[in-house]
Amino acid sequence: MKSLASVFKNRLKRLREKLKLKDVEAVLINKRENYFYLSGFTGTFAHLVISQDDAYLITDFRYTEQARNQASAYKVVECSGNSIDALNEIINKIGIKKIGFEENYLTYQIFTEYKNRFSASDFLPFGKEIGELRVIKDEVEIASIKKAVEIADEAFTHILKLIKPGVREIEIAAEIEYHMKKLGASGPSFDTIVASGKRAAMPHGVASEKVIEMGDIITLDYGCIYNNYCSDMTRTVFLGEPDKELIKIYEIVKRAQFQALASAHRGLKGKDIDSIARSIISESGYGANFGHSLGHGVGIEIHEEPRLSVRGEVVMENGMVVTVEPGIYVEGLGGVRIEDMIVINDQKPDVLTSSTKEIIIL
Repeated sequence: MKSLASVFKNRLKRLREKLKLKDVEAVLINKRENYFYLSGFTGTFAHLVISQDDAYLITDFRYTEQARNQASAYKVVECSGNSIDALNEIINKIGIKKIGFEENYLTYQIFTEYKNRFSASDFLPFGKEIGELRVIKDEVEIASIKKAVEIADEAFTHILKLIKPGVREIEIAAEIEYHMKKLGASGPSFDTIVASGKRAAMPHGVASEKVIEMGDIITLDYGCIYNNYCSDMTRTVFLGEPDKELIKIYEIVKRAQFQALASAHRGLKGKDIDSIARSIISESGYGANFGHSLGHGVGIEIHEEPRLSVRGEVVMENGMVVTVEPGIYVEGLGGVRIEDMIVINDQKPDVLTSSTKEIIIL
């Protein structure tokens, strides 16, 4: 595996190629996920200014030493008070007139302040280009994602032993999150979903005070953060004798997911993969009960590009990491979702999630 220094050097090189293509002299990075991706700095306050010849990281007294240790490719500037003055000083120093900014992140208020106080004359949107860099994961990123997935898989094995009548959904969620932390995760990658019984018909039924009962179907959707990268998985299990229609739904969802996984390869658009699963569910009579997209990218953020949805126009390329998570939800009855994470890899994806998808009756 490449050294971290070479990884960040390569990311800077790719960013500078995009600056040149768009005729932008430098870019200002404010979003935490982006400045971490480009520098390796994990603190909660920083700005990057990157031109063809220079790379600055601006932070405050709390993080100066950390920034120097983590972001060796950058000149670290400590600011006190308003960071706008420090940023403008750097912009003046290297003579920037055309500067890119994260248009999909920066607030109108901050953008207006920059326009009024920076000496740069042209402000050009550059957030899309940064997203294009992040969408294909390198080997360092994939290694962290794989570990995050492994932790989530282990948590699934652990939690199956603890699901029983009388336990509240929120207790199950707390145990999942606690166990993942014991295994090395820094925390959950989103609010853990535990939806049992009729609540399983809610795709995002975050764990509640509901007590789990015999006969319940239980959807577990969760993930963790490891080394700043996320995982995301869903399994649906049964406690006691399952409802016959829910068994039927489970098999439809499993088949739809299997076909989508088998067909997810380089060259297809996100909407093409989505349609594979969606058509199976629709032909089975449950098209109206699958209302969300098939999947989404995962990385530093839990929801990234590309999207596997009816509007997903991004073409799959090797190294993209996405979820595949079809579901069927019937109000008043319950619902089923099965979700794996995969890495696009030519004609056959690398399926990262290893937990069984066979019907589990506890």
